[in-house]
Formats: sequence, C-alpha cells, structure tokens
Amino acid sequence: MPTLAEELATIRRGAEGDGTKPGRIPPDLLAIMHRVTRDQQQSDFRTRMPAIGQPAPAFTLPNQDGTPIASAALLANGPLVVSYFRGQW
Repeated sequence: MPTLAEELATIRRGAEGDGTKPGRIPPDLLAIMHRVTRDQQQSDFRTRMPAIGQPAPAFTLPNQDGTPIASAALLANGPLVVSYFRGQW
C-alpha cells in the first residue's frame, strides 16, 4: 500500500508532468501556480492565520446569488465550514 507521500507524488507527476511527458496543467498555468505558491510561502501568511481550534474572524461574503451572507448568521444555526474554490489560475 503506497504512503500518502507516494500517492501525492503520483498525483503531482500526473498534473505537472514527469520530465518525459507533459502533465495535465499547461506550462503557463503551472508557472503561475508555482509563482503564487512561492509568494505565499515567502509572505509568512501562517503567522496571521487563526490557530487550529481558534474561531475565525467574522465576515460577510456574497452567496451564489450575490446576496451578502454574514458568518454570524450561519453560525447561529450551528458549526460552519467554509470552502474556497480558487477557480482557474
């Protein structure tokens, strides 16, 4: 059974290529992804993130219809999970 690291490496090779064949991500988009990742790592963003278990700051974002939704209103109904879809690089 492969380890998680081995499975992730296989996924990465399929997406980025392995040096002998191209991956699923076009080279121009792959360059952007790597640049953004490098910029994020160098920004030290982790020092500004809430710690595990620490509440996130309150926010208001538009829903799929453009209606503003406040996190406090959602939290009033129970736990809240926020998922981000980055779209295309």
